[in-house]
Amino acid sequence: MTRTRHATPTFQLRLAAEKDVVIGPGKADLLEAIERNGSIASSSRELGMSYKKAWQLIETMNRHFTAPLIDTQTGGNQRGGASLTPLGREVLARYRALERRLSPDANPDARALLDCLGRRPAID
Repeated sequence: MTRTRHATPTFQLRLAAEKDVVIGPGKADLLEAIERNGSIASSSRELGMSYKKAWQLIETMNRHFTAPLIDTQTGGNQRGGASLTPLGREVLARYRALERRLSPDANPDARALLDCLGRRPAID
């Protein structure tokens, strides 16, 4: 289970299947970074995670979706790289669309739920 700390209450969308988080905020950030950088290695560095961890996240996603989300080319004498497959772009777009719909700024139920929270002293 992922444990996070937030200074203010926030919603985080995760799709879980079996014992895995199939896609969540970190995996979506990784997909965006790969699309932006064209590289798993540079994307993992940008996000402050190991290359091995990035591959573990990719393998988890690929295990659950109907086709791979990332297309890779090996390096050798020519530079390798990575990009999102059409399914990868679709999954990322749908995930981000759901996030926007669940945002307290866009969803009165989300705002109301946050408003139900009591003020609590910060925990150190």
